[in-house]
Amino acid sequence: MAALGRALRALRARALRAGARERSVGPAGAVALPQVPLGADPHEEEPMAVAQRKNPDYHGFSADPDVDVLNMRATFFAGVSIALVLGTIFLHYLPDYGLQQWARREAELQIRERERRGLPLIDPNYYDPARLTLPPPE
Repeated sequence: MAALGRALRALRARALRAGARERSVGPAGAVALPQVPLGADPHEEEPMAVAQRKNPDYHGFSADPDVDVLNMRATFFAGVSIALVLGTIFLHYLPDYGLQQWARREAELQIRERERRGLPLIDPNYYDPARLTLPPPE
């Protein structure tokens, strides 16, 4: 812990000495801060806000930047929340597509009934041959 304190004090001292020189090693343009033009109030507006007003982010929903952001957020909310979440719930609770669940339940009932009667599960004659009218053997 003591070593950390010494390192922080050394960094502070180095920063104070560099600040006293008021210069950096390198070209002057690299460290120059943007100057406020004469006659302009420096507290009027920050440069980032001015730049965003001049060049707003455009999402393609409206020409007005505020309406554009609002419409973009509403679209993405609807796309994610409504389409994905509610769409998945809707698909989950759809009725039995192709009657697959009904066919399985019906097959299980038929199997139980045939086992109870002692019949084979699959009868070789699907239709009763006595009731079929066959063409003459000619």
